[in-house]
Amino acid sequence: MEDKIKYELEIPIQVSPSLLYTYISTPSGLSEWYADNVNSRGEFFTFIWEGSEEKAKLLGKKNQERIKFRWMEDDGTDYYFELRIQVDEVTKDVALMVTDFAEEDEVEEGKMLWENMVSELKQVLGSS
Repeated sequence: MEDKIKYELEIPIQVSPSLLYTYISTPSGLSEWYADNVNSRGEFFTFIWEGSEEKAKLLGKKNQERIKFRWMEDDGTDYYFELRIQVDEVTKDVALMVTDFAEEDEVEEGKMLWENMVSELKQVLGSS
């Protein structure tokens, strides 16, 4: 298996950090923009898209700040995806920081996918 490359995105989003945290950290919030449906049992989350399911383990979260998952298919690796809220101390601008991994020839595709999904999140939140 090819090594995956870590990449990060910073996507500005005009919304309160506490509301944004609800949408990135709860099954109901995630099912509004990330997947068709999301269920959780303890530290395990099931993401459902058009009938296919992917399971992820919650690696950690910090209230009002970030959440980090590892897909079960990546179990035993260092791969994960993290959604982190960053607030500029001076301007109070909010950004969603996305960290993920992809194979070298899929990094740009992965970035576009995240940008599209966060664009959907912005629509749900009524943000620009």
